[in-house]
Amino acid sequence: MFEAITAAPPDAILGLTEAFKLDANPRKVNLGAGVFVDETGRTPILASVKAAEAAILAAAQTKSYMPIAGDPTYRRLVQELVFGAEHPALRDQRARTAHTPGGTAALRVGADFLRKFFPQASVWLSKPTWTNHRGVFTAAGFTVKEYPYYNPATKELDHAAFLAALRQIPAGDVVLLHACCHNPTGVDLTPAQWAEVAAIAAARRWLPFVDFAYQGYGDGLEPDRASVLALAAQCPELLIASSFSKNFGLYQDRTGALTLLAADAHAAGATFSNIESVIRVNYSNPPAHGSLIVSHILTTPELKRQWLGELDAMRHHISGVRHKFVAGLQAHGAPGNFDFIARQKGMFSFSGLSDAQVAWLRVERSIYIVAGGRINVAGITPANFDYLCAALAAALRA
Repeated sequence: MFEAITAAPPDAILGLTEAFKLDANPRKVNLGAGVFVDETGRTPILASVKAAEAAILAAAQTKSYMPIAGDPTYRRLVQELVFGAEHPALRDQRARTAHTPGGTAALRVGADFLRKFFPQASVWLSKPTWTNHRGVFTAAGFTVKEYPYYNPATKELDHAAFLAALRQIPAGDVVLLHACCHNPTGVDLTPAQWAEVAAIAAARRWLPFVDFAYQGYGDGLEPDRASVLALAAQCPELLIASSFSKNFGLYQDRTGALTLLAADAHAAGATFSNIESVIRVNYSNPPAHGSLIVSHILTTPELKRQWLGELDAMRHHISGVRHKFVAGLQAHGAPGNFDFIARQKGMFSFSGLSDAQVAWLRVERSIYIVAGGRINVAGITPANFDYLCAALAAALRA
């Protein structure tokens, strides 16, 4: 049965990492995968996470299954991170949360749920967006369409075209929105612009599906939820996919969540039961370890303070790298103005490199960048800084 099957193309991002590992050049640089590294080039385990793991190991008494939707304490804590502990949606029991294996699983569970009940809907993605967004929703059976977002000439949000497109999306369709630290551009909406988006969504009656993968990496844990709060203020229904890979450093523990917001508690309960049904036939129960870490940190005051400090340090580190990167490109004679890199937020920057320049950097300099020119700024270290800046300047002059 398998003899006629041909190999699938490598993943645009993870396949790049595999190629990087096979490269023998000692100066090779991987700026593809979205992983935070410190100044030594390591992806560290947060001290708060290590302390939580030690406490969990000491207290553990069972390896029994988690509930289908995960531990209730974890689910409540996720809602408090996403909305704030005093948000009226939580008081009114309009929100329900399922623990998922990472943010990608949250997207896929949401996609499968929506496909079951709204098969005629289209899903709208920003142009550009994270490569796997299209893969997830296409695999779920949706027709995927795009709305304009990034203006490559100004390196900013294409504000007028963006809002005009949202106003044309039909009722009943699904619009995927990046809560903060837009991947791949790093260009985010202001609070006022989020209010505009929320008003359009409410008037047009399409469903916002928010990818919240980088909470705390933009302006801070609370400021980064401004997008969700704006939408919740005007839209009776939302889906929100959270990931704790970045802000807790739990990349390999695959810890995420899907949160549903409905118009009232009854609708929330009825709808969420169907999300649980989707989970049951997919992976049955979530893995426990990551959620136990998150819950222990958030319910232990001294560890929560430590984690918040570590999260702030990662955000400030990335911001500092952005400013140094701009100065380094200028010092190496790169043509053009790169101040936009310092204005962008989160791990990624849309560099403006063409696909031909990206290919040249890989072949001639062993620098691995995703097609389209997305750079993981968090992968720039003192050890590769000058080499990288010189290579990019050469590619831009070529």
